[in-house]
Amino acid sequence: MSNKRNIEVFIAGCPLCDEAVKTVRETACESCEVTVYDLREGCATDECRTKAKGYGIHKVPAVVIDGKLCDCCEHGAVTADGLRAAGVGSAA
Repeated sequence: MSNKRNIEVFIAGCPLCDEAVKTVRETACESCEVTVYDLREGCATDECRTKAKGYGIHKVPAVVIDGKLCDCCEHGAVTADGLRAAGVGSAA
């Protein structure tokens, strides 16, 4: 049995962020575990902001797949094609 792919989505409550979350959720499969972090609101332990800093995230929306910032986030918008190219939507 394979492990789930860990997908972290970093947002700040903007319309583009909402669209990115929708795209990730539509592209993900049952082998994907999606976690959304709203950096504007933060989280109880501030783990989300610490993670974002550790991943080198300087703009949102941003998607991290299994600990690596998705290429589509480094060079433009979050797209279904970019997510699929990173392995989202297929068994891990």
